[in-house]
Amino acid sequence: MSSNAAETVKPVAEAPTSGVRTVLRYTGIPPSWLDKRPRLPSRNWLIFLSVTSAVTGYYIYDRQQCKKIRQEYVDKVKDLAVQPMGSMELPRLVTVYGARWPGDEDYDRSMRYFRKYVKPILVAAAIDYDMVKGRRHGDIARIVADKIRKERRIMAGLEQYSTGPMTLPGSSFEEKRQRELDGGIVIVGRHTLKEFMAGLKRGWTEGLENVDREEQLARALESDGHFDEPEPEQPPVGEGEPIPTASRIPSSKPFSIINPALRAPPAPQAKPSEAVPEHLNAPPAEIPPQPPMLLVSFTNYIGLTQIPLMVWDFFNQRHKVREGAEAAYRLIMGNTRPFTAPSVETLARPEVDVDVDAPQKPYLSELTLTDLDFDRQAESYYKKSLVRDFMSDIEKARKEYYKSLVTRLETARALARGTREPTKEERDNPPPTEVELRAERLKKELRWTADEEGWNIVRPDRDVEWDERFRNKLRVYIDPPPPEKGEDTNSSAS
Repeated sequence: MSSNAAETVKPVAEAPTSGVRTVLRYTGIPPSWLDKRPRLPSRNWLIFLSVTSAVTGYYIYDRQQCKKIRQEYVDKVKDLAVQPMGSMELPRLVTVYGARWPGDEDYDRSMRYFRKYVKPILVAAAIDYDMVKGRRHGDIARIVADKIRKERRIMAGLEQYSTGPMTLPGSSFEEKRQRELDGGIVIVGRHTLKEFMAGLKRGWTEGLENVDREEQLARALESDGHFDEPEPEQPPVGEGEPIPTASRIPSSKPFSIINPALRAPPAPQAKPSEAVPEHLNAPPAEIPPQPPMLLVSFTNYIGLTQIPLMVWDFFNQRHKVREGAEAAYRLIMGNTRPFTAPSVETLARPEVDVDVDAPQKPYLSELTLTDLDFDRQAESYYKKSLVRDFMSDIEKARKEYYKSLVTRLETARALARGTREPTKEERDNPPPTEVELRAERLKKELRWTADEEGWNIVRPDRDVEWDERFRNKLRVYIDPPPPEKGEDTNSSAS
């Protein structure tokens, strides 16, 4: 009976396979792979895919907008690059100033901002540029002051302008000066504006004598006493020896087996310079017109507390691209207005006491609409520790150096005079001589003094330098006026 039942059971018919499945089966693909049905991923996979897709999509969208914005402004100015020029003409030259951002070891950060966001539009318009970088605080101020002082000497006839062995088009002083006026100046960030204005004021205020800063500092350090030899101790006269003897009388000059002239370098002598007449050396009552300035906003985020701002900034590069393109477009179009500054009565008001150990908060101050307050909010992003400890860190490094200098100087003099034999380590690595120590001290003091001078310019509690002679002499690039509808219609019709 059971066998008959088994015989009566009919086999289940297989589902007909499609042509694709039949072909794939003979390719070696396991049949189980072909029978799989899609299903939703797990909760964790959904979260991961959602987050990564959103972040990737936002990044791609931002970069696409960057290309679109940049190409929009390139199309506006590219016609200027194909305009014919004469064989004796030179392209427009723009001078770019970028100072070091306070607290950043990378001194080239502000200039990198210019190259990334402003330069592409200038290149599309065939405008040349010359970059002036500040490696340390105060470098831009010294460069600008020296440049202006040299121009004043040339205009006063105290110095001859060198054009080189061959006179080329645009090589004369007047042509070069006119090219600078036509080209303009780009100032990246408020810290650069502070240094530029400080150098501008210093160049038109100080005298015309050629001053060697290294020699001037060397003369100031002569009498600090750090390299003076200690006086020999005089032993007390004993009771049994009332009359001084030869053993009790100190020598008038300390004995030395080497030439005393070689023990210390001679004091630097001031180079005789030609006397500048008083009427030429005095600051001019009025200055000539200066090149127009393009003020470019710049903020550099540094520190752990500003990491969220760095992340936001990374995914919103399109805003920087638009700001840089608009700034370059203002420069190319050439529309300017006078540099605005507070009135004389406002500048004469006494300064209010502020906390110099903390960055300034511009939103707590009175809102002013002058160019001296340009990009003031960027100073609130300075590191608090930098603002508080900059000067004290320099003073601490100076004290530690001079504390170790005493021992190093004693070792150098003892080895030079032969009062003791050098150790094995000193024979393998000879210590610096007294002459080398003097040169090292001068180099360190030059750096410390320059840093202190530069920090006093860019510190957030100091305002931008101003001189009343600059009024109506400085100009700032502004947005060009929007084209009228009639002009657009005519241009499109033509």
